[in-house]
Amino acid sequence: MKSDLAAIREEVIGCRACPRLVAHREDIAARKTRRFADQTYWGRPVPSLGDPQARLMIVGLAPAAHGGNRTGRMFTGDRSGEWLFEAMYRYDFSNRSPSATTDHELKPKDAYITAVVHCAPPANKPSRIEKETCRTFLIRELAALRHLRVVLCLGKIAFDGFLVAWAGAGGELPRPKPKFAHGALSTLPDGLHLLVSYHPSQQNTFTGRLTRSMFHNVFRQARRLVDA
Repeated sequence: MKSDLAAIREEVIGCRACPRLVAHREDIAARKTRRFADQTYWGRPVPSLGDPQARLMIVGLAPAAHGGNRTGRMFTGDRSGEWLFEAMYRYDFSNRSPSATTDHELKPKDAYITAVVHCAPPANKPSRIEKETCRTFLIRELAALRHLRVVLCLGKIAFDGFLVAWAGAGGELPRPKPKFAHGALSTLPDGLHLLVSYHPSQQNTFTGRLTRSMFHNVFRQARRLVDA
């Protein structure tokens, strides 16, 4: 009998619920980009990645067109993923550093990486209906991951999406409701810790809005909370 997470994974991979996203991800996979022209793109919804016993959940926005949509793995194959796995490795949430291995050898440790939307959206902007359609997967993952102690949201869309999914999974939200701010920490009524970071997109990292030290500080805090 399949586990809850294995069943969710299969449903994600086979999903064709959002016509605009289906068309976009398949078009990108067919056209490719010059630097990956010799590779076969995944071109399907990208399932979540990580440890079923994870104490840390990381929530992103969506797969990148030439990252996860190419590799079939969350946060691998692009600069955002390099930033993420470098920080995860530094704080013992990944088995290896991205600079020392290939994408498919990177494995989260005690961590589970998911997203608000599982298909690469045009201009990285999923619609409200697309977010609502995909939310059922996150709600079910929250119910299946029984050892979570910390949730780290990367960016405001991930933050907002998690709060709605948490309520949908039967979780209680504190009052006043948490607000998005880099480095913010909230503790939900059942004791789950909610951490917030700017997304490690090139728009944020190239402009200096998010620096390595800022990103590391968030993961340092996640490590402390997980181990407390």
